[in-house]
Amino acid sequence: MYNSYYNNKYDFKNITYSKSFPNLHKYPAAMLPQIGVEILKELNINSGKLLDPYCGSGSSFISALESNIFDFEGYDYNPLAILICKVKFTKVNIDELIKEYNLIKENIYNDKYFYSIKDELENYIPKFKNIDYWYSKNIQIKLALIKYIIFNIKNNDIKNFVLLTFLDTARTFSYTRNNEFKLYRIKIDDILDFDEDVYSYFINRLSNNIEFYKNYYYKYFKNKINALFYNEAFYKKNKYFDVVLTSPPYGDSRTTVAYGQFSFFANIWLGNDEARKIDNMLMGGKNKKQLLNDSIIAEQIYNIDKIDSKRAFEVSSFYIDLRDSIKAVSSSINDGGYAVYIVGNRIVKNEYLNTDKFIAESFERENFKHLFTYRRNIKNKRMPLKNSPTNKKGLLSNTMTEEFIVVLRKT
Repeated sequence: MYNSYYNNKYDFKNITYSKSFPNLHKYPAAMLPQIGVEILKELNINSGKLLDPYCGSGSSFISALESNIFDFEGYDYNPLAILICKVKFTKVNIDELIKEYNLIKENIYNDKYFYSIKDELENYIPKFKNIDYWYSKNIQIKLALIKYIIFNIKNNDIKNFVLLTFLDTARTFSYTRNNEFKLYRIKIDDILDFDEDVYSYFINRLSNNIEFYKNYYYKYFKNKINALFYNEAFYKKNKYFDVVLTSPPYGDSRTTVAYGQFSFFANIWLGNDEARKIDNMLMGGKNKKQLLNDSIIAEQIYNIDKIDSKRAFEVSSFYIDLRDSIKAVSSSINDGGYAVYIVGNRIVKNEYLNTDKFIAESFERENFKHLFTYRRNIKNKRMPLKNSPTNKKGLLSNTMTEEFIVVLRKT
C-alpha cells in the first residue's frame, strides 16, 4: 500500500541550493527548487494558483516561477521565513537599493554620525535574558547602529531587504555555533579570539545579496507576480488553489530541525516577543492528551509507548497536527487539483515512521487519490548530520538519507 519507487532523476547530484538559487539568508532543511520544477513539469502543471502551507524560505515559489506559475501564497509561523519570502519575491528598484547601500556604507563608518545618535542606540538593543552571554557589549552597540540606520529607511521594501542582511549578521556575530541549528555557545577560547568586524561583514554581505537578487531573482519580475505571505498557520479559508507544493517539517522542532532555535537571534532582533516559543507553536509543539491509534503508523507509536511514553506522546502529537493541517489544506484544493508533499521518514526509538504513507493515507481520507511516491537520495540538504534514534547519549546514526515525493490528486 502506497508503495514508493526510486527515481534517480530527482537525486540532482552535485546540485546545491546555494549554487542554483543563492539564498539571501540561510535557512535549515530548505527544499531543492529543482525537485518542484521537475515534478510540476511531469504533472504538466504550468498555470493556476499554488499554495505552500509551510513555506520556509520559499523554495516552492522558485519552482512555481520556473514553471510559469505567478500566483501563489505561503504560510509559516516563523517571522524570519516570511521575511525571506517577502524579500525574494518583492520587486525593488535596483538603483534606489544601491543608492541606499552607499548611504549606509557612508554612515556606518562615520564617527560624527555615530556620536550624534549614540545615546539612542540602547533602544535598538533587544531586551532579553542573558544577552551578554550571547553578544559582547561592543557587538551589541555595532548591531544597534546598523539597526538604527535600517529603521530610518523610508522605502519599506528596501528596508526589508537590508533588514534581512542585518538579521544574518546578527546571528553570525552571536556566540552560537553557526554550523548548528540548535543554540550552543562556542568555547571560551573561541570567544577570546572572536572576530568583531561586524561592519565589514554586513557591508560585504549586503553587496553580495544585491548581486544575488539582481542576477537570480529580478528576472522573474518581467511577469506580474501575485505573491502573498502570512505569518500564521494555514487553516481552512475561503480560498482555493490548483496545486499544493510543499516540504513540511519531518517531525516536531524540538527533536528534528529546530527552526525556532535557528531563527532565535533573527526574531529577537526583529522585536518578536515570542521568539523563544516558536518551536512550541509548530506542529507537535504541544502534546495532545491521546495517542494516535487510527493510522498507518499506529503500531509504531504503540511500540514507542512501551519504551518511552513521553516520547510516544510527542511523536503522536506531531502526526495529529499534521493530519489536521492536511484536512485544512485538502479543503482548499480545487477538484482535480494536486498535492505534492516532499518529506523524510524518521526513526524514533528504533521505530521507522512512514511519514510518506501517513500523508498519502491522510489525503485519501479527504477524497484524494494517491498517484505515486518517488524516493530520492539526499546529500545536498542543510540538515543535522546525525541524531540519536534511541535518545541515548553516545548512540548516533545518520539522519535521513532519503526523501519521498508524495503525489496525490483530488477526485
